[in-house]
Amino acid sequence: MKPLKFYVITDLHYFKNSLGAYGEAYENKMDFEQKCFAETQAINEAVFAWLEKADDADIVLIAGDLTYWGEKECNKAVSELLRSFKEKSGKRVCLVTAGHDFDREAHSYDDEGQHIIEGTKFSELYDFYKDFGYSEAIEFNEKHLSYVAQLSGDVRLLVICNDIDGKRNAPYDDEFFAWIEAQAKKAQADGQVMIAMEHYPVLPGQPVFALIADAREGQSHRLIETLADNGVHLIFTGHMHNQSINVAETAKGNKFYDVCTGSIVATPAFMRLVTIEDKDTVKIESIPIPEFDWDKKGLTGVEYLNNQFDRLIRSCASAMKDDPKRFMGKLNIKPTPALEKIIPVLGKRLNKMKVGTLARLLLTHADKEVKDEAFVDLAAQMVRSIFEGNQPFTEGTPGGDTLLRIFKRLSRFVKTVKGSQGETLDFYETMKHTVGNYGIDDYNAVLKF
Repeated sequence: MKPLKFYVITDLHYFKNSLGAYGEAYENKMDFEQKCFAETQAINEAVFAWLEKADDADIVLIAGDLTYWGEKECNKAVSELLRSFKEKSGKRVCLVTAGHDFDREAHSYDDEGQHIIEGTKFSELYDFYKDFGYSEAIEFNEKHLSYVAQLSGDVRLLVICNDIDGKRNAPYDDEFFAWIEAQAKKAQADGQVMIAMEHYPVLPGQPVFALIADAREGQSHRLIETLADNGVHLIFTGHMHNQSINVAETAKGNKFYDVCTGSIVATPAFMRLVTIEDKDTVKIESIPIPEFDWDKKGLTGVEYLNNQFDRLIRSCASAMKDDPKRFMGKLNIKPTPALEKIIPVLGKRLNKMKVGTLARLLLTHADKEVKDEAFVDLAAQMVRSIFEGNQPFTEGTPGGDTLLRIFKRLSRFVKTVKGSQGETLDFYETMKHTVGNYGIDDYNAVLKF
């Protein structure tokens, strides 16, 4: 077969800046946001200007969450941006929509506060995006806005949408699973290599994400078997804004890779260049987003996005002691009177605590390189690295050894935890492989089926 190259981007979260993104209410919102908001139009324009001139591939895949919160004006603006990109570059675009693109209460912000603006219905998405995959589909599932596109003479793309009219991230019924299986089998019968794309990760990007129901496809085990056992060994995903490459194996011994890519408007902001070299080999390369036209106060784009991420972590740490209800709301913790009393006490201690002090409280010790570091600083580094991938807190590093000793002590009290899909997870191993990457490089890798 002839090798095929294409780009993958995801989670555009486009917001039309002229709608309003400033003021006190806006800044209060941004204290608890990982991704940018006012800057997203500038970032998107810079990314597509770069892709327009990029000559490694003439296909771009977009794995969902095209708008910030389903604003109708933003869906219109994204479709216009993509149409202009296609006309100028001659490149193809295949996309999937997702939960941020419809049926939301969208808002703008100005000096007078927060304002509701017109949203988008699921039934309107086809008309906005029909020219970016749907109209060229060789198979189309209208209910799920899912389709099959022929990317080359040898490669087909199966695009799976997690939504239906009136429901985001809807469970796949038997009829839809049968449709997915039929497309995979047809590709096999036609001698095609088939790859897939959907918004939600199928494998948890990091082990700890297995605890969060919204962090992955709701029927991941069944979907992996349906795809991998019928010749589809690779899926491109987004949603969690994390950079990861993970692999699983079915009971029949078939490999399945999930390549999740970070949002272009949040740390880590990367694009993928993918080369399907042959039916058994795929090369993944990662490319940082270009610099974008915004007053970044002298910072690079990476530094600017990192600052927004760290702002979220530090706001959560502060809210733990000052606003426990908001802290619990951000972490989806059900508030109780007891928690509202306990969390501020813990928050005050943790916000002042050194890493060495925490370790001693747990009857262990911290390496000298990190013992005098503020615990909040180490926590911010740790959380950001979980999203960035290639997490550095591995065995043999000062921070890694310190964290692993802390997790080992905690594991005496919490030996196992229950995953969102019913699986039992070893607490220590889950945390070890969450803060340190011992597997596939999350940025550049060669995948063998």
